[in-house]
Amino acid sequence: DQHLFKENLSTCVYFVLWLPTSSPSWFSALIKCLPIFCLWVFLLAHGINFLVAHQSASRILAGLIFSAVGDAFLIWQEQGYFVHGLLMFAITHILYSSAFGMKPLDLKAGFVMTLVSSFCYTFLYYYLSGPFTYLVAVYIALIGFMGWRAIAGLSACIGAVLFMVSDLTIAVNKFCFPVPYSRAIIMATYYAAQMLIALSAVESRDEEDFKRRN
Repeated sequence: DQHLFKENLSTCVYFVLWLPTSSPSWFSALIKCLPIFCLWVFLLAHGINFLVAHQSASRILAGLIFSAVGDAFLIWQEQGYFVHGLLMFAITHILYSSAFGMKPLDLKAGFVMTLVSSFCYTFLYYYLSGPFTYLVAVYIALIGFMGWRAIAGLSACIGAVLFMVSDLTIAVNKFCFPVPYSRAIIMATYYAAQMLIALSAVESRDEEDFKRRN
């Protein structure tokens, strides 16, 4: 799809420019958000009727919008906007979880995700202080829940795992110790995650259409 090609191209532009975090600007925010804008266009290109008829797709689009706002806040995280970005991505995970739904329930997968989330928080806990002690706990619970609900589709599941890798790298790099090549790991997994989650919206439509025909 040409829109996904543009998303990949805009991702490459971000890495080529490799905008420094020490000098945040609206231009750097635009370049960082550009791949997410392309995913907006990808979903909107399927038509308003598609978004209205498929609530999962409209919720994923809403999640992408909040993600872009969160990306912009994180450009200025050293100026005190990290929590704002965290809030935007927390809303994103709620929207994605709602889009993925509760079927199949798969309690075993939920138990595994609970263990993984608990381990991640336990690891981070010793490095956290102040409000981040509970803010990070809530955020991990939300993204863990999103990861559990993403099991319904292959693209969504892989995307959710990549999103968790990206966010865990951010947390370790910010609160614990410097992670080698952290920026490359964070952004590569993040953009891939968002692309796969956007694709899952179209996959769900195709699955519904297939069921209707049969």
